[in-house]
Amino acid sequence: MSLRTAIFFLYTIGAKSLLMEFQSISDQFNAQFSLVVANTPELLEEVFKIRYQVYCQELHYEPIENFPDGMEKDIYDCRSLHCLLKHLKSGMYAGCVRLVLADPQHPEEAFPFEKVCRDALWRGQNGQADKVSLLSAIPLRSSCGEVSRLAVRGEFRKRKGEFQTPTGVSWHQSLNDENERRGFPLIALSLCLAATSIALKSGTDPVYTLMEAKLERHLRRYGMPFQQVGDFVDHHGQRGTFMITREMVCNSLSSHLRDLLQTISSQIKMSDVHLSSVDMPSPTSAGKLRL
Repeated sequence: MSLRTAIFFLYTIGAKSLLMEFQSISDQFNAQFSLVVANTPELLEEVFKIRYQVYCQELHYEPIENFPDGMEKDIYDCRSLHCLLKHLKSGMYAGCVRLVLADPQHPEEAFPFEKVCRDALWRGQNGQADKVSLLSAIPLRSSCGEVSRLAVRGEFRKRKGEFQTPTGVSWHQSLNDENERRGFPLIALSLCLAATSIALKSGTDPVYTLMEAKLERHLRRYGMPFQQVGDFVDHHGQRGTFMITREMVCNSLSSHLRDLLQTISSQIKMSDVHLSSVDMPSPTSAGKLRL
């Protein structure tokens, strides 16, 4: 999976800056954002449009010509739960994330990260060098999940004066409040915690993800621990397989992120969390691996 867009937020602003303008991270989230489960065709279109903007137009991870409708989809979307993060002041959807579930009909089917790291997974969880086969590395496949396709629109991930956007405008016109700009590391954290909340509510455990070492360090710094379970491989940069469990969330999550998780969880109703019908991508794009 690609969480590369999240690194910018977590790298450029330290944890203390999240609390500068608000008494807590939860206060900041409530003042600036809301979480929406994408469980309708209209909301799913918003998800796919954001992914197209980020992964095709901005990062050039995927060929634009594979998605003539301007919506980036892949073969895993029909077995995924999707979330959107809405920026209250502008009314824009700032980002999205998905939790890929085991295929209900064929639980032996691989997760996206397995196709990238099939030869790099560790037998245990303590860094042993011995490798194992693809299927034997993942226990209880039917209850596993993967966080992937975290994407944040360029308007929300580029600080004024530092980067050029495709339109030449550093910030969306509604983002003219310095306090709004300073808080955008919260987007990546909130999307990660939204996926965590859905995993907890749906009984998905453990959850895997692909990420860069730098991102893992920053997530740990913010109080969200992951455990490495595979070597790093070359996939849009060096990325390793990491895992988080229900027990790790319950026992190790920092207090300020625990509060934020509770705030986010209160906006996610189990009645809203269900698989939605997604049109499968064309054969041309379906063969491509996208995380």
